[in-house]
Amino acid sequence: MDLKLFELESPILSSLRQLMELQDTEAEKSFNAPTRTYVRDTKAMAATPADVKEYPNSYVFIVDMPGLKSGDIKVQVEDDNVLLISGERKREEEKDGVKYLRMERRIGKVMRKFSLPDNANTDAISAICQDGVLTVTVQKLPPPEPKKPKTIEVKIA
Repeated sequence: MDLKLFELESPILSSLRQLMELQDTEAEKSFNAPTRTYVRDTKAMAATPADVKEYPNSYVFIVDMPGLKSGDIKVQVEDDNVLLISGERKREEEKDGVKYLRMERRIGKVMRKFSLPDNANTDAISAICQDGVLTVTVQKLPPPEPKKPKTIEVKIA
């Protein structure tokens, strides 16, 4: 039914309808937008340099963790095959009479995620932090022994 025919369409109703339509499109945009946590984690992963090496018996992950103490660093395994290395560098507390003239050193979250190969032994992981560089070593599982052919005895009937 067209409200204009009955002169029920007023400027107020028109404004309300436009406002409701605007809210719907804004809600759709915010629903599809990435969360703050996702954006923060993505920035942290992009800003955290790492090297990965493969040795005959292990995988070694070398990650720069400047300004973090070993107690501030977490090394975890998620979903049985994702190595998660994270930490957070906080701003130093300002002391009385001291003010920053320049702040260039990075503060905030440091994080990297690595998918581990199938032969990674998640029960044998060690981590050492020295001079702001974290070294995580993941031992490899021994290769499976080749299956021996099964011999079946043939009986004479």
